[in-house]
Amino acid sequence: MNPDAHELWRAPRWALALLLAMLGMLGPFAIDTYLPAFAGIGEAIGASPVQMQQTLSAYLFGFALMNLFHGALSDSFGRRPVVLVGVAVFTLASVGCALSQTIGQLVLFRALQGLSTGAGMVVSRAIIRDMFPPEDAQRVMSQVTIYFGVAPAVAPMIGGWLFVHLDWQSIFWFLAALGVALWIANYRLLPETLHRDHVQPFDTRHLARGYWELATNPRFGLLSLASGLPFNGVFLYVLSAPVFLGRHLALAPTEFWMFFVTTIAGIMLGAWVSGRLAGRLAPRFQVRAGFALMLLAAVVNLIANLSFTAHVSWAILPVALFAFGWALVVPVVTLMVLELNPLRRGMASSLQAFIGSAANGIVAGVIAPLVMDSTVGLAAAALAMLMIGLVAWVVVRRRWPEATGEALRADADRLGAGPDLLP
Repeated sequence: MNPDAHELWRAPRWALALLLAMLGMLGPFAIDTYLPAFAGIGEAIGASPVQMQQTLSAYLFGFALMNLFHGALSDSFGRRPVVLVGVAVFTLASVGCALSQTIGQLVLFRALQGLSTGAGMVVSRAIIRDMFPPEDAQRVMSQVTIYFGVAPAVAPMIGGWLFVHLDWQSIFWFLAALGVALWIANYRLLPETLHRDHVQPFDTRHLARGYWELATNPRFGLLSLASGLPFNGVFLYVLSAPVFLGRHLALAPTEFWMFFVTTIAGIMLGAWVSGRLAGRLAPRFQVRAGFALMLLAAVVNLIANLSFTAHVSWAILPVALFAFGWALVVPVVTLMVLELNPLRRGMASSLQAFIGSAANGIVAGVIAPLVMDSTVGLAAAALAMLMIGLVAWVVVRRRWPEATGEALRADADRLGAGPDLLP
């Protein structure tokens, strides 16, 4: 934590959470805003559905690749410059998407969007830990998730309206305008939270050693899987929205909001509950509750789709419950990841995001196209990805029971519990 944190931000804590959430919103907006126009863009530029899917895969793989470096760069050059450059590049890439005439050009600029948009999400996590002690950091992380959750709910509604009433290019002009607004807001408001004593040298050997230490740390890998893989149980449905909502549930593009609002409401409510539980419930119990809810939702979803034809009256609800459980888990596990290397929190955030984003890219480019034509396939794939994350968490708890020991002792001390009461 930056020892001068109290001097860097004097406004209310929620205001910083809102600013950081706005940075994280770029990612969902870059994906969800253009999904309702997916088929229309393909028709306009003469691209097949498979080629259009590559615009999503290019974005996600670019996002995953650059996530390896955003945090490490912020550990050396500061949080603020990395954020400002990332938002600027995203804005220019959005202009390039709007001006694209062929599928090749669109894929290129979508990849450039992916390379830049992760800066806000990755660096914002490090900023939170720079500014707050563990319990407060969990509360702020939860607040960020709540605000962040507005984006995927609003983005498809905006994208659908723009596509229907204007044209598909207007979607990317909107993203460019959003980038300009965020750059100005962060230029004027975002402080530099990396303390001068925590600046890391930027040289190849030092970076390679840091990456190697994290990449070969089994606890880091397992915690990253525990937080990142279950998200794909929800993200799979987001990626498959044009087919799942349009074909299986027979919804018009302007009705996609029903799925996004319900799902994001689950994330926001789960994040709110996570913030309320900070310091009151032992972290491992909170993670256990989140995984239990996700498992219940995934199993019920699979059984329902095996037994009935999917209908909008019930098919969306299990995904929302799954999202609620994930939002309980991710703030706690993310903070555990950042604490593995306090002097390299930016790098840890980068590598964690890379693992999650690489999984997202595989889901977008390989798994989603294979299962999106079947609601049973979607449900089964979501359950499978949850089980990988759940197994990773169980291994962490059994091999390293002290993984949350420090946080548990802090909770016990604050609540007046003795060591025998620690879970």
